[in-house]
Amino acid sequence: MVTVVLITVVIALLFNFTNGMNDAANCIATVVATKALTPIQAVIWAALFTFSALFIFDMTVAATMGSGIVAPVKIDVFVILAALLGSVLWIFICTMLGLPISASHALIGGLIGPVWFEYGMDFLNGKGIFIIIAFIVISPLLGMLMGFLLNCLFMLVFKRSKMRKTNKVFKRLQLFSSAMFSLGYGGNDGQKTMGVIAILLATAFASNPDSGIIRFLFGNEAVATGSYTADGLAVQGASFFVPSWLKYTCYGLISLGTVTGGWKVIRTLGDGLSKLYPVQGFSSEISGAFTLIMTAFLGIPVSTTHTVTGSIIGTGLTRGVKRVKWLTAKNIVWAWVLTIPAVIVVSGIIYEIMILFGAPVIK
Repeated sequence: MVTVVLITVVIALLFNFTNGMNDAANCIATVVATKALTPIQAVIWAALFTFSALFIFDMTVAATMGSGIVAPVKIDVFVILAALLGSVLWIFICTMLGLPISASHALIGGLIGPVWFEYGMDFLNGKGIFIIIAFIVISPLLGMLMGFLLNCLFMLVFKRSKMRKTNKVFKRLQLFSSAMFSLGYGGNDGQKTMGVIAILLATAFASNPDSGIIRFLFGNEAVATGSYTADGLAVQGASFFVPSWLKYTCYGLISLGTVTGGWKVIRTLGDGLSKLYPVQGFSSEISGAFTLIMTAFLGIPVSTTHTVTGSIIGTGLTRGVKRVKWLTAKNIVWAWVLTIPAVIVVSGIIYEIMILFGAPVIK
């Protein structure tokens, strides 16, 4: 069992890295498209601020992912393994196709599938899932509205300025907006896989408190902080616990995924939705950053992809409806709509196959 736990943790960390490859491309798409930074400069800049989120945000999003979607009593290593396998498969396919999907929503669908298929809806957190689904709509609309209004404001303020001078000013400002967007990305997406691994280690510690490896990874620090007792039982009233090594590892890997980059996704967002100039790039990044930072503090796991896509469309609309490439937008929206249902089915089937081959059913 301990071996399966370790394999699952490794797969989860791999998922975190692929999350960085697909979603973190959102942090640099606009700044690359406007040529404010070269691609190499942009990924290093984004990775730096993504990792910096570790020192600013509490673990609210991690707590939501670990205990706010499905009942923790129905989570074990096989549920999480099925969730991860289904999510990684879907993300890999969409990344190869250049579709900027939400890795976090893939993981959410992955968690729902096994529990729903085997244990029923009673063990799903309806309120938590409803809020997440609501923000599938709210976050891009909020980004779109803010991007549109900000760009209109800047067009009004700089209407007498020469285009060349305006572009020069906003290219410099994009360093700030890109940094803020990356910071918001780190505060949200940097914690999602972290929360899943944390609840996995907590359940492993509860069932194997004497395991030296599990105690090293989770138990010693959990007991030292007063979150768990030495026999693996959670202390009533203790906050959701994430080991220090896990925080640094998850933030490090998602930042490394940013540096690696999903270049097809970058091209889709940077040029595939609307032609971007520095003022549009700044407006879309600032509006996206506001949404991500706000939801990170509230503990709502939203999609970076959805947010930045809405923001780019909003800025594009300031130059007319025809300036938005609606065919690309339609393909992206279809990927959004299909992500959670598709991964629910895939992860649910994977879990049922695991049970068929001897995985234990949670009593």
